[in-house]
Amino acid sequence: MFSSPLIRAMRTAELAGLTGVQPDPDLVEWDYGGYEGLTAEQIQESRPGWDLWRDGVVAGGADRPGEQLQQVAARTDAVLDRIRPLLGEGDVAVVAHGHLARVLTVRWLGLDASAACLLGHPHPGTLSFLAVEHGQPVISAWNVP
Repeated sequence: MFSSPLIRAMRTAELAGLTGVQPDPDLVEWDYGGYEGLTAEQIQESRPGWDLWRDGVVAGGADRPGEQLQQVAARTDAVLDRIRPLLGEGDVAVVAHGHLARVLTVRWLGLDASAACLLGHPHPGTLSFLAVEHGQPVISAWNVP
C-alpha cells in the first residue's frame, strides 16, 4: 500500500482502513506552480481558454516551481515501476490526488500522459480499480463512491 505523503492522503488511507501504508513522494499531487490554490475559472480570467492538459502551469516562487505534464508522468512511471513487480503477490492499494491519479491511470494503460484529459476527475474518497485482463492493462472501475 502506497500513499502520497501529504496529510490529507495519509488520512484518507487511514479512514479507508489501510494499514502499513508507505508514503511515496512520487504520489504527491502535481505542483501547480503559480496556479496553486486557483480554480480553472480564476486562471482563465487571465488566460482565456487555458487548459491544464494542453497549456500546463507557470512557475511560482522558489517553493512552487511548477511541473510540466511529462514531469508528472515520469513520477507516475516510477511508481508503476515499483508496483508492477508486487502484483504477482496480490493487489496493491494506492492513495493519490486527482490529477496525478489520472496521469497514473493513463500511464498504466500505456497511453501518453496527455490522454489523462479523457478521464473524469476522480472525486475525493472514491475508488478506482486498475487491472489486467488477458495480459492487457485496463480500468475495471472508475470514480466509484
